[in-house]
Amino acid sequence: MKGNSAQGEAGAFLKSLGFPSIRLHGSRDHFDFTHENRRILVIGPMGSGKTEFSAGVWRDAKVALRKSGKIAESTTKEGADRRKVFFVRSQLDAGRFPDYPEDALAYRGGYERCGQGIARIRDSFDLEQVIADNPEYGTWVIDEASFYDERLAYVTAREAERRGLIFVYPTLVLNFRREIFNSTARLLLETSTDVTTLTAYCEHSDCLTDSLYTYRYYTVDDRECPALYFDPLIVIGGDRDKKDPREPDYCTRCDHHHWLPGKEYTYFTLKPLGESAARGNAEPLERELHLLKSDPRKSALYTSLKEAHMDRDDPQPVCMNALSVPCLAEKALLYLFVEQNLVSLSQLRLLTDRLKLDREYLSGRLRDNGREGRLD
Repeated sequence: MKGNSAQGEAGAFLKSLGFPSIRLHGSRDHFDFTHENRRILVIGPMGSGKTEFSAGVWRDAKVALRKSGKIAESTTKEGADRRKVFFVRSQLDAGRFPDYPEDALAYRGGYERCGQGIARIRDSFDLEQVIADNPEYGTWVIDEASFYDERLAYVTAREAERRGLIFVYPTLVLNFRREIFNSTARLLLETSTDVTTLTAYCEHSDCLTDSLYTYRYYTVDDRECPALYFDPLIVIGGDRDKKDPREPDYCTRCDHHHWLPGKEYTYFTLKPLGESAARGNAEPLERELHLLKSDPRKSALYTSLKEAHMDRDDPQPVCMNALSVPCLAEKALLYLFVEQNLVSLSQLRLLTDRLKLDREYLSGRLRDNGREGRLD
């Protein structure tokens, strides 16, 4: 409402000067520290400026804190001044900006120094403790909030209602599959009071369309290889440009250029193989994993991709590049174990040994997805 009101006033002013009726597009408003008990979800694809939005809140706070004590009365409740901003980032993300100071609120275009107003946490229990240890802070920015456990949504809602705190969640809500990221993202959508949507240009070289989607791909021999649908859901630190074909790159893509091969295969073939393994017959799964590792062009995955992306009026050969990415068998097995719970721990270990799968890759992705030490 604040933005609409400001645009209405600006329109009336321009009209009074003799300008014709035109559409006004508002820029980012200064952050409102006077209204308590807000949970603000800031969503958009990678590269859309979610963390930079947070830096803007931080800069606005520095201006607001220079105001008089009368302003403090309107921004403070039970000792928590909402002009005092605390920035929270995940411990898992510690290596994302290695060249910046330890207290930096860092984003792609720069950083802000937060001093004592920054901390790294593992989960919602750590967040509770940080809030308890810093009762004077009234605005809390939780970067990539969807990466934490579901309980975080209720912890922040409770703190907001009890003490009037403001929480800002700059986070992905959709994953690279264009699905709700996880149950935490769904709960944040349900419990937030405000939503700010950010977009970015589609990063395909032939496109200038606005985009909401995060696209995951790999680079193999300088070729773009779209991530398969069953690629591991979480890959920590995966937003830096890489040339390692085992590590993903990300960019923003529109609907037309967001390729996601392997979805049909996942539900028609891979998941049924996992269900068979769950009933005690893992031989068909082992055969398919063996082909994915040794000769993907003989696998059911190749047949599925060819039918879905080549045997059509508008072929999509880029989707066939997905077969060139390493660790296809490892990714298929991880999907069945981590996300579908169809493969048991003993089967995971047995298949890893029998097929001589990449233990380093498996251990890293298990760790990223909260299953650390499972192969030991």
